[in-house]
Amino acid sequence: MPELFGANIAGTGSYLPEKRLTNEALAKLVDTNDEWIVQRTGIRERRIAAEDESTATLAIAAAKKALAAANMVASDIELIVCATITPEMVFPSTACFVAAGLGLTTTPAFDISAACSGFIYALVTASNFIKVGQYKTVLVIGCETLSRVTDYTDRSSCILFGDGAGAVILRRDNDPKRGLIYSTLHADGNGAEVMKCMPGSRHPISLALVEERKQFMQIRGREVYKFAVVKFEELIREAIRACELTPDQVTLIVPHQVNQRIIDSALEKLDMSPDKAFVNIDKYGNTSAASIPIALDEAVRGGKLSTGDVVIFVAFGAGLTWANAVVRM
Repeated sequence: MPELFGANIAGTGSYLPEKRLTNEALAKLVDTNDEWIVQRTGIRERRIAAEDESTATLAIAAAKKALAAANMVASDIELIVCATITPEMVFPSTACFVAAGLGLTTTPAFDISAACSGFIYALVTASNFIKVGQYKTVLVIGCETLSRVTDYTDRSSCILFGDGAGAVILRRDNDPKRGLIYSTLHADGNGAEVMKCMPGSRHPISLALVEERKQFMQIRGREVYKFAVVKFEELIREAIRACELTPDQVTLIVPHQVNQRIIDSALEKLDMSPDKAFVNIDKYGNTSAASIPIALDEAVRGGKLSTGDVVIFVAFGAGLTWANAVVRM
């Protein structure tokens, strides 16, 4: 069935908590230092949610900014899709809390869990609702409070993660070549042990689980690095080839902000300038599903993207999941 409509990005927004956790501050918690962290990750600081903030409050703030950028109001939203691995609660969904926070009482809302690939998964899902004509306007959010599941006694992982939220307003466009023009989604559950956060039906919350600190994220850093370097290059190359683009026709690559060395390595193998990628990992660390929409919002507000520009999103995450998307602004 041919696509009937385009799903254009009409507005972007993001929200970062005020509290900054610098590398120097982390060095007081675990055996690490600023030079070691910067050389291996590119991260200098990350944002941490305040006690009165949560995944939903960050998401609501980002959504309001996206609505303002699109010159729209909350009542224009017909569907909310929220990507997160740090939900407000097990249930109800974070998206339902966001809807309530925006004053919506009948709007359908649901969450997607695909870890760091979550925003692309959510973007594709939302776009398909628009492309087939079911909805005209959809709010897509990537939001995380990873500090709530970070083990600050684990020097290998606590340096990586931060909190934040990013949002986009997708709006129906009569031109199917606007907005999302290409995407692929992938998953391999055989890699579940590489990155995981255990509490759930397989490992219910218990005193033993908490005593062993298994309520926090567990990351196999070396395996993640090797996987990411390969997938980043593959996903970007595949997107360019599938859309019959040249590197010069790609205005910007907005990657999941996982590691500066991984991003640089992929671009070097693709013979692309480091300037081709928008990177803000130095300021925020890895914010999982929130990282791409936060970076996108900063790129848009910084004048790096305008109407007609082509941008590539690329991400990988726990699952294992990996995904790419090509968007014409």
